[in-house]
Amino acid sequence: MAEYKGIKGFKVQTVSTDPVAIATGSWASGADLNTAKNTKGTTAGTQNASSVFGGQTAPGFTTTHEQYNGTSWTETTDINTSRYSNGGAGTQTSALMPMGTNPNVTRVNNTESWNGSSWTEVTDVNSSRRGGGGVGASNTNALMFGGAEGDAPPVTQSAKTESWNGTSWTELNDLNTARSTSGSAGVTNTAALFFGPPAVNESWNGTSWTEVAELNTDRQTAGGSGTSTAALAIGGDLDPGLTGVTEEWNGTSWTEVADLATARRQSAGSGTTLSSLAAGGYTTTQVATTEEWTVPSLFSKTNLGQVFYNSTSDAFKVTKQSVPAGTWASGGNLNTGRDSGGSSGANNSAALHFGGNPASKANTESYNGTSWTDVNDLNTGRGYVGGQGTQTAALCFGGNYTGVPFAALSETWNGTSWTEGNDLNTARYTVGNGTLAYTASICVGGLKSPATVAGEVELYNGTSWTEVTEMNTARNGPFVSGDSANAISAGGSVEPGVQTLNELWNGSSWTEVGDLNTARYIGGSAGNSTQALIFAGAIQPGAVQNAVEAWNGTSWTEVAEVATPKSYTSGAGNSGVNAIYVGGGPGASNHTEEWTAPTVNSTLTAS
Repeated sequence: MAEYKGIKGFKVQTVSTDPVAIATGSWASGADLNTAKNTKGTTAGTQNASSVFGGQTAPGFTTTHEQYNGTSWTETTDINTSRYSNGGAGTQTSALMPMGTNPNVTRVNNTESWNGSSWTEVTDVNSSRRGGGGVGASNTNALMFGGAEGDAPPVTQSAKTESWNGTSWTELNDLNTARSTSGSAGVTNTAALFFGPPAVNESWNGTSWTEVAELNTDRQTAGGSGTSTAALAIGGDLDPGLTGVTEEWNGTSWTEVADLATARRQSAGSGTTLSSLAAGGYTTTQVATTEEWTVPSLFSKTNLGQVFYNSTSDAFKVTKQSVPAGTWASGGNLNTGRDSGGSSGANNSAALHFGGNPASKANTESYNGTSWTDVNDLNTGRGYVGGQGTQTAALCFGGNYTGVPFAALSETWNGTSWTEGNDLNTARYTVGNGTLAYTASICVGGLKSPATVAGEVELYNGTSWTEVTEMNTARNGPFVSGDSANAISAGGSVEPGVQTLNELWNGSSWTEVGDLNTARYIGGSAGNSTQALIFAGAIQPGAVQNAVEAWNGTSWTEVAEVATPKSYTSGAGNSGVNAIYVGGGPGASNHTEEWTAPTVNSTLTAS
């Protein structure tokens, strides 16, 4: 009879000292390929049982097929049709290779199947492509997606997804964003990951694709390994320049880990987040270099929330991130200083800032964790705007501009450009705005005339705004964190007084909860309804301050202050763990600060 712990329990590792809370893997040299090539990530298997087939050499394309045993590469039976930018899936003894580009630089749609000793041409894909993603468990279970459908510029990007059952290809639901030269990970045709470029990451659940958190460093032609919930993005092309940056995906977010020794693009990735490899690729020419990724075996993969037993201190502990212990650090300056702009973004390595004053600016800038880059402007420049969403899918609403003191305008950002959509029902500015997905935006309070503070609340469903229950206390410039289902609205001004009031939204009504420690308004915010930050703001007209408070779902705690006090600033970040504080006044600032909460090991106590 099965034991309860075998059904519902989990193993707890025993260690003599507290482990680090993020796996500290590293790259080391492995054996070189016999033929230097860039492969566009075509590989199959694990770190010690991998295959690389096809690819581009200098000059020409190749039919070579090499297998790795963890020590050396051995050439084995060639593929039938030379190509590169082809897909790859399976294992060292059961693999699939569809699509690609042939020596005439023409797309191919033929598929080859490997049975451990020979390659056989099987049913063609429905749509010939090159540079797409490929994952799968064997030569009877695979998925191919994306790619380029043209042979010469301008190239048409594809969103097509096809599944292989060992006999035929079946078209399934498309990607949300058509593209090629992206990295991929996955070991079945029911769960996959497709990352960059543009800065879009999509996850496949066997039926449809869903956009998830973006890479910290967007790049083309990255190598990929792992699964849809535990993957590595390896190197790539920054256009211009190459990168050795490696990022680890935990099913929710990307974390930068150790870099490759040799920055490259189009390397073949294989394995898991604990044991992987990057073979071949391109630097200034094709290379044969192989690097092996290894994570130490002792407590090798520690996730936040993972429990372990410390035998030295005789205590059970859990890894977590401590928001109260977070700190602020200087970030890259905006190219155009401004105040009263809007921001969106998941964290302090992937953010967007738009609009602002003086002079009703339309500027939009994108942040990669180091520097801001100018991208396409808003259609209508304005200040005192609200903003919500991510770096590649955002919403800008409300504000004012010359001749229009109270705007209802709403614009959506798709990662490339802004499009005007349905207006707010109530024109206003200095609104409170949420910090999560723009298709579930919330617009709270603000000013709707020179002498009237707004209590109105509107929810956005991805298409239009709907008025819902008003706040209990109408306020101008409140700090808002969350989305249309769950949010908090803290502080704000009820002319002429500045408030400490805090209200909680549950999707249908507002409830007063724990107040702020310091009354303030028109500052920045980040997070959600259970874990949020508010920073800086004005304590009265003309008087700015640098206090920061963290919300834990019950009460506010004062934490580390920002270095530069400002008002009419904005923030981004979907939790209290990392956030960004950008722009503001007085003086149309270009200043940026980044908040990071450290990972700690906390003792568990019974209660």
